[in-house]
Amino acid sequence: MDRDGLVERWAQLQREAPLIHCITSPIAINDCANAVLAVGARPICAEYPEEVAEITKSSNALSVSLANITEARAKSIMISGLAAKAAGISSVIDLVGIRCSAFRLALAKKYIAECKPAIIKGNASEIRTLAGERGEFHDGIDTAKQDRVSLDDPESIRDMEKILKKLAVQYRAVIMATGAVDLISDGENTFAIENGVPEMGRVTGTGCILNCLIASFLSVAEPLEAAVLAASVWGISGELGDRSRGLGTYHIELLNQLSLIDGKRIKEYAKIKRIEKGIGYGFS
Repeated sequence: MDRDGLVERWAQLQREAPLIHCITSPIAINDCANAVLAVGARPICAEYPEEVAEITKSSNALSVSLANITEARAKSIMISGLAAKAAGISSVIDLVGIRCSAFRLALAKKYIAECKPAIIKGNASEIRTLAGERGEFHDGIDTAKQDRVSLDDPESIRDMEKILKKLAVQYRAVIMATGAVDLISDGENTFAIENGVPEMGRVTGTGCILNCLIASFLSVAEPLEAAVLAASVWGISGELGDRSRGLGTYHIELLNQLSLIDGKRIKEYAKIKRIEKGIGYGFS
């Protein structure tokens, strides 16, 4: 994987305009659909249990999120996940809130066991919960202070890398921990994505949007490459957006900048580093 390869995957997405089935939170659904359109793919956000299997089978990738879960959406997530698996369509699951709800944790484990997603995404606390390292439930969906991964704390990166690799091998999937620095591993290779700004975390739905972007790239790329490219592109959009006029304007700026991303910007702004021998970095 190199920058030229990532740019080619970007161009391929533009050429093919794949259909992406997104089962996501109604809080973020409009932004998710617009983000998928902004990168050149086509969204369909069906969640009615009676139709989702048919729709998933006609799609090129599936994105499911546990955010703002309902009974109908919980059923649809499993129906679509099993349909995608049967049809050989790759899926990504966002582990939103599995540390604050026993129901979500059980649903996440069921989806992973039965639907075999290509990519499993969550914040650091959610990833640790999936790994069995957090027994207590947490009040909220944000990363707990003690779980945060930071470039200023190399030990936090080393620790999370070990967890990601272990889970990747266990579930035969790419595992992604989002935060101030995004860490992504397939069990052998681990990448750190340093793009993004803190303001992105203050806009509702940015994590759901990222999950749908991952699915978009998953339709044209291998799972590790798809996760790396989506995290970088979304982070670049956050960096280039105008933050001087408040969060309302910045919210719109995120989608504006995403729609303006091209190969040149990816090559110029992507901050992608391969973790080598602990905390050493290297990327072409």
